[in-house]
Amino acid sequence: MDLVMLLYFLGTAILLTIMPGPDILFVTAQSISQNAKAGISTALGLCTGLLVHITAAVVGISAIIYSSATIFTIVKFAGAGYLLYLAFSAFLSHSNSIQLGYKPVRAYKKLYQKGIVMNILNPKVSLFFLALLPQFVQGTENVPMQMLVLGLLFLVQAFIIFSCVSLLAGSIGRVLTKNKYIAKHLNKIEGTIYAVIGVSIAFSE
Repeated sequence: MDLVMLLYFLGTAILLTIMPGPDILFVTAQSISQNAKAGISTALGLCTGLLVHITAAVVGISAIIYSSATIFTIVKFAGAGYLLYLAFSAFLSHSNSIQLGYKPVRAYKKLYQKGIVMNILNPKVSLFFLALLPQFVQGTENVPMQMLVLGLLFLVQAFIIFSCVSLLAGSIGRVLTKNKYIAKHLNKIEGTIYAVIGVSIAFSE
């Protein structure tokens, strides 16, 4: 695998990562409603979940999921249901309890865990890697290793971009919370984002 191919893949990965999608919206919601560290914790969870999908693509499990419409549908709706549950929980929470600054360690751990669950319960991520990675494999030697390297490269750039988004969204969140009306309804904004993501996953082809 030569450098030119790796750079071509990296450029493609960056473009795909910055496109509006469930993961980047999830990170943005956490960063705005809490702070940048919350977004980065979520990003770590999402990227940990990516390891599962990358492994699945490398060993071919994604192909099995794709070949079974029933399994794919079950996993897809499980993911959508989880996001709708998060939306419901957000609507029931109290925005005025959101405070910028220090957050308990366990809160960040929960965000990390949410990121993992959300990513794993999105079967389209596995299918995405199964479709994308082989396009950049060169030759027929060490195909699994090449796919693994490409997958890890995708993961690293995704975490960097998510972290940058977290820092930017965290700054926006600090500005928004100075507005008492917006601060009071941040939970509804967060819940709406979760609901939109969940519905989009449930009804996407």
